[in-house]
Amino acid sequence: MPPARAVPPAPSRSAAPVTGKVLPRAKPTRLRIAKIAVDAPFTDLGIGASGQLDAPPADDVNLVGWHAAGISPGEAGTALIAGHVDTATAPAVFAGLSELEKGDTFAVERADGRTASFVVDAVETFEKDEFPDRRVYADTSRAEVRLITCAGDYDHSAKDYTENLVVFAHLL
Repeated sequence: MPPARAVPPAPSRSAAPVTGKVLPRAKPTRLRIAKIAVDAPFTDLGIGASGQLDAPPADDVNLVGWHAAGISPGEAGTALIAGHVDTATAPAVFAGLSELEKGDTFAVERADGRTASFVVDAVETFEKDEFPDRRVYADTSRAEVRLITCAGDYDHSAKDYTENLVVFAHLL
């Protein structure tokens, strides 16, 4: 589910002058995407031994994860949210993610009681061996989110999908 390449270390929270609306750091608690009927709780994700962002546990098909050592959704910078497109037994939380389009909105409820609302800037699919790490993970001066899941064909020998789908969005 996560990209085939390493996630860079957590970005500096003072790397660039902040632009636009931002919120203070707070743990995300729920992701709501009305257009595709997503209403999912969050779990913390870390970087595994392979250098990749760990995937959320596959035993809960309605669970998303965020890179907990990185930027939180709403903070200045790029927050990462990952979810499965399916599991061996059923479609999962991001099964409909490819239906999102530029201008669609979604919300992240946060532990501080605030809701961070985002608007989709782009939805793109990348071959895993050509995944644009810098473009997807780059630190930004405004509050942005990347929703990431698997896409493309399922490679039975590799036991993984051939592509990743990335939704690029920014805080409203």
